[in-house]
Amino acid sequence: MNKIEGRLYIIGAGFAGQMIASDIAKKKVFGTVSAFLDDDKNLIGTKIDGIPVLGPLDSIADALRVDSSDQAIIAIPTAPVERIRKIYDALKKCGFTQIKILPSISQIIDEKAHIIQARDINPLDILGRTPVTIPLAKSLAYLKGKRVLITGAGGSIGSELARQLLSGGAERLYLFGHGENSIVNIYRELHLLQDEGIGQKASVVPIIGDMKDREYVKYIISHTHADVIFHCAAYKHVPMMEENSIAAIENNVFGTKNLLDAALEAGTEKFVLISTDKAVEPVSVYGASKLLCEKLVIQAAESASKNQSFMFVRFGNVLGSRGSILPIFMEQIQNGGPVTVTDPKMERYFMTIPEACSLVLQTGGVGANGASYLLDMGEPIKIVELAKQVITFSGFTPDKEIKIQFIGARKGERLEEPLWLKEEKPEMTEYKKILKLTNIPLKNFSLDKLLKSLEPICALTQGKEQLYRNSNELKSILRKAIPSLDKFYMDQEQLSGEKDREQNYKAVL
Repeated sequence: MNKIEGRLYIIGAGFAGQMIASDIAKKKVFGTVSAFLDDDKNLIGTKIDGIPVLGPLDSIADALRVDSSDQAIIAIPTAPVERIRKIYDALKKCGFTQIKILPSISQIIDEKAHIIQARDINPLDILGRTPVTIPLAKSLAYLKGKRVLITGAGGSIGSELARQLLSGGAERLYLFGHGENSIVNIYRELHLLQDEGIGQKASVVPIIGDMKDREYVKYIISHTHADVIFHCAAYKHVPMMEENSIAAIENNVFGTKNLLDAALEAGTEKFVLISTDKAVEPVSVYGASKLLCEKLVIQAAESASKNQSFMFVRFGNVLGSRGSILPIFMEQIQNGGPVTVTDPKMERYFMTIPEACSLVLQTGGVGANGASYLLDMGEPIKIVELAKQVITFSGFTPDKEIKIQFIGARKGERLEEPLWLKEEKPEMTEYKKILKLTNIPLKNFSLDKLLKSLEPICALTQGKEQLYRNSNELKSILRKAIPSLDKFYMDQEQLSGEKDREQNYKAVL
């Protein structure tokens, strides 16, 4: 957080607000706190460490004179979304243009809040439902003294797992990734958080590498002696992977197999795969790749020793991840619109990144070998409604100041994404928001035989050179193995043929 030029107001005079004020006073680089803003009648009109408490928030606009350099920090980590939304509206009425917020209570470890944790408020904080609260210090006890490796540590999910893992008491935290810039960014951020007293003093080790390199992966897993692996790395942009189908299988499927084989051999205690709803009756190469990853994890569990646990956690969309819909909407709004939505009927299940990661970390501790888990995502949200809310959050009127344009579904997209198959019969566990799935045996193909048929397409193989990088052959193999993918492609081909015939008919006329 940069130095504050104007006046600073802290919303919430409770423990978090007071700790933020104390932190600011000690550092003497962020400016000074002008006042606390609160609704507590017992506090309004008093002073805390010399700082006046003003309120209530609903009528504060009549008393404050705010200019563009003033900032507000919402320091109520226990507040539900509904209250944050009301506070945000009240602050906007006051004239605040710079509004920051502390993370949720699950991220405020041991009741210690720090100014460095404050970030700009965004639509995630006022949209959707209130995330489930998970006390990280307790749920991460299983990681104390362990060596933890995160693949894709520079990505949205991987980097948030890394931030939360600082609170787990791990001996060492390995940040594995292919992208140099993203790894160095999270590496520096973790060190900065530790320097500010956030989390515990785990050694943080960056590792640049490619999980497609089988020998290198084997070397890394054996030499790091990783006790726990959270496998987040994947190519995941659906339309992009339709155009680069071989890369999707090569990276996601064979990369995952390399990690699993290395973890089995090295005696890794826990392996947690991050999966997606797109693996359910997949209609894209990306979805098919994640389905195969799920099956690979279950297969690995069958070979695991009694001291090992291999599992996957499946969930839907996460709000705010790189390349996801929310950042795209925000960028489109900043450019004056239009905001593009595929179809008025399209809907998705959403969860915030911190909530998803907290649940993943909890599942890693309580999950059993060979078990499959699903995060409870609540009710689906219409994408067009999300677009309208984001436009409103940004201070504009939907379809007037910022237009919404429907552009049609792209390759590999469907209007609804199911979270499970009927046969998987999700059951409640004793842990809130974590469901257990019934594992479904493979019906249409042998996993080992399928991988063997895909391998010469992804890796140059003597005597099968003609198959190398043959995307048509790859899709043909996947379509034979996965009926939902074949049906979707057939429907798309039929629709495309009808459009071509219609265009030809019009041209003749």
